[in-house]
Amino acid sequence: MLIASRRLARWLAFAVLLAFAPAPFPAIAQGPEGTQRQPEFDVVVDRDGAPRATSAPPDRPNILLIYTDDQPYKTVGCYPEAPPWVQTPNIDRLASRGVRFHRAYLGSWCMPSRASILTGRLPHGIESLRMAGEYPGSTYDPEQAPFWPAVFRRHGYHTAQIGKWHTGTDTGFGRDWDDQIVWNRPAHPDNAGNYFHDQILAFNDEERRVEGYSTDNYTEWALDVIRGARRDPDKPWFLWLCYGAVHGPTTPAARHQGSYDGQTAPVPDDIFGPRPDKPSYLEHTQAWEPGPGGLPVMKTRAPREGNFDTDEPGLDFQDWVQQVNECARALDEGVGRLLAALDETGQRENTLVIFTADQGYALGEHGMSIKLAPYDAAVASPLIVSQPGTLPEGETCSVAVNAPDLVATIAARAGIAIPWELHGRDITPLLESPRSADWPHPMLMEHLGRAYGSDTSPIPTGSKLTEVGGVPWWVLLRDGRFKYIRTLAEGEPEELYDLDADPEELHNLAADPEYRAVLESLRERTVAELRRTGAPFADAMHAPRLLSR
Repeated sequence: MLIASRRLARWLAFAVLLAFAPAPFPAIAQGPEGTQRQPEFDVVVDRDGAPRATSAPPDRPNILLIYTDDQPYKTVGCYPEAPPWVQTPNIDRLASRGVRFHRAYLGSWCMPSRASILTGRLPHGIESLRMAGEYPGSTYDPEQAPFWPAVFRRHGYHTAQIGKWHTGTDTGFGRDWDDQIVWNRPAHPDNAGNYFHDQILAFNDEERRVEGYSTDNYTEWALDVIRGARRDPDKPWFLWLCYGAVHGPTTPAARHQGSYDGQTAPVPDDIFGPRPDKPSYLEHTQAWEPGPGGLPVMKTRAPREGNFDTDEPGLDFQDWVQQVNECARALDEGVGRLLAALDETGQRENTLVIFTADQGYALGEHGMSIKLAPYDAAVASPLIVSQPGTLPEGETCSVAVNAPDLVATIAARAGIAIPWELHGRDITPLLESPRSADWPHPMLMEHLGRAYGSDTSPIPTGSKLTEVGGVPWWVLLRDGRFKYIRTLAEGEPEELYDLDADPEELHNLAADPEYRAVLESLRERTVAELRRTGAPFADAMHAPRLLSR
């Protein structure tokens, strides 16, 4: 599909687990591409015609988890790293009424990020999840890998999920979810690249093909949940809204195409290299080369299995950055409509709203156009948490958090005990005192390719170690201003960055004698966190290659 002023090419029915499933959500009536006629919702109203407040009891908040895809934090205007021309007024308003986290680390790519959000565990602790068949086909055993929304259902929450699914062909309808409109990619590999149009969706137990722009569609269906047309108004609700934007093929809504023409972003310092003291795989994951006038253009790369990215030889770097940010504008509009609906129905102050992404995506940093790598530009997600009247407003927290931390916090805010061990920590103290320096816990994240649970031992070699995007397994630890990275391939160096002094992660301090004590401490704390969470490879990591100065 061609994008204005750009160059852009690019159900298996599952078992119904309840004897009597709820009726499907209403479908959206479609107009021309990029526009749509609004459906008629059966919104609950009072006698005077105003939307009825369908609030949960005060001690059991509603929870709206907005989850975007491959969205760099630099595409969100309230992040200081965003170019000044980026327009996300609604997400910025959410941040002004909540706590914005400087960095969050939810996963290295789509599937492990979602698996961690659904289980509250890091990938090494998620048993039975496996890739199976044609990508992105996958499977899991819900007895071995239970998802916590089922626990919320048993405790009286109405649970709903809308949008992208990337965690096994079993989407959990009737077990985990009361209502679901799901784009089940593992069940439909041939439809798995249709991120923005012509999607095969399951409306609970009814499958259909849906036209229209997916970001707008998902927003409409989420509004129906918020407005309470299909749920018990006396129940609190949890909605996981999984947008597909801005994943490739990064396709802005028609109304936004070309809206950033002529805008420019800084070219990353190391887009062409060299990159001293970095792991060797970075030489094989380069996406950019000098074009006319020495300016970066996208280079040709070998196709990868399941690659729906917009690798287009010759694509100008600035055009690419504009395109990604144009795609994010419909997300921002959706957030604005969701917040307005919460206000209109009197639910805003009793709804915990979380805005985040499965991970980030490098826009030229370290020469990449990829996620997967352990650098903030590639994997760090935006994260905003808001509940006016309960949590501080307009604050920023510099402590790094991960996906299991979010799950532990959601459960704590709802007053529900999850009946299995969570790897995360309840970050309510950070939400209540965002500037507090009193947080003693480091943050652990990992990239284990396609492996989960017991399959993460032993550490593989060869292509099995790099089977996702050519990036080998790694673990990282954030502790205060420092970040420690351990690549799990043999012969690779450790990495240590002072993110206050070097936010772009250009200068590896691992060989600097001045930081030896920090390096040794973080190395030990990484192993301790792996042991705490039961990582099978905690004591089997290869010795790193020592750097010298």
